[in-house]
Amino acid sequence: MSAETPWYDLFSRGSRDWLRHNQKVRDAVQQNLPNLVAGPDVMTGAQDRTVQVPVHLLEHARFRLADSWNKPQSAAGQGKGKPGDVLRQADPSPGEESGGGGNNEGEVKLMLEFKVDDIIDWLWEELQLPDLKPRHNTAIEDDSMVREGWDKHGARARLDRRRTVKEAVKRRAIQENPVPFTNEDLRFRQLVQRRKPATNAVVLFALDVSASMTEAERKLAKSFFFFVLQGIRRRYAKVETRFIAHTTQAWEFSESEFFNVSGTGGTGASTAFKLALEMIEKEYDPARYNGYLFYASDGENFTEDRPAATDYLNTLAGLLNFVGYVETVPGTHRTTETEMKAICHEIEHAGAPISACDLTRHDDVWQAIRKFFIKQQAE
Repeated sequence: MSAETPWYDLFSRGSRDWLRHNQKVRDAVQQNLPNLVAGPDVMTGAQDRTVQVPVHLLEHARFRLADSWNKPQSAAGQGKGKPGDVLRQADPSPGEESGGGGNNEGEVKLMLEFKVDDIIDWLWEELQLPDLKPRHNTAIEDDSMVREGWDKHGARARLDRRRTVKEAVKRRAIQENPVPFTNEDLRFRQLVQRRKPATNAVVLFALDVSASMTEAERKLAKSFFFFVLQGIRRRYAKVETRFIAHTTQAWEFSESEFFNVSGTGGTGASTAFKLALEMIEKEYDPARYNGYLFYASDGENFTEDRPAATDYLNTLAGLLNFVGYVETVPGTHRTTETEMKAICHEIEHAGAPISACDLTRHDDVWQAIRKFFIKQQAE
């Protein structure tokens, strides 16, 4: 079997068709992943929401007559060819270039609806990412309702039918002329409150919104933030999110405002790190929360801000499970080290749980997530 043969050809014809269709659906989903983060509340929105993905319909091959059978043919495939002939596409039909209406055959797409959670499960299965490692001392006691025993009285919704039938059978076995059921046969499941260990996490997202950050750069950051949060949610029972945006000052925003805010002037990354540190110290005790900070920027930062940014970021790295920095550079990688990347590399070389990665296109999001998860798992 050659290397070019599709893997699904190893199966029977029916299985091949099903597997090929499934692969086409997954390809369509991956091509439309940027549309998943187009909404205003993709992170804090409902987890059971759905999205529609267009999938190409494949028709069976068939013969048909040409539209103009008596029109002289001069396209590729007419007559004998000779070495050196240049093959080109046929001339466009009238109306294709001008954008006007035409009678040419169009393309049909089927809109399939998927749950966002199902799509994320596919991605995580293909990425084969390692599990995140929570801190050993961050297990807290959480209240939970568990089933424990039965009672003859209770809410109708908690009626245990199987247990009720068993009680009725035992009663009728020792009675003469028994009735089918009595109130004494009823058994209701009882719920009691129990304390159980649970792990919580807080994820802080910080975004540079200065004048140098373009819409394309913010979109890359949003894609990364969305998918890395889905991975963290698959590891922890409860996850809280906070959103910080900054220029030379930092503010906390709601998610819907976070990705739409823009600013003017310079960049002072230390203001965002200072605000994040205040949140951690006041509201998220590292002994009870697994903390993560993800920061996105174009790499520019005020030179005089470097000592303060380094100090705050180094302190955060000591309190959090992991700090990830993504540098948004749509189109091409930078050949020189930016101010922010230099700060991150300095802290990383000192042994702190921090790492940096470039985002030039949407596919780089998966490489960044894989790098960060493997790095955090190894810390």
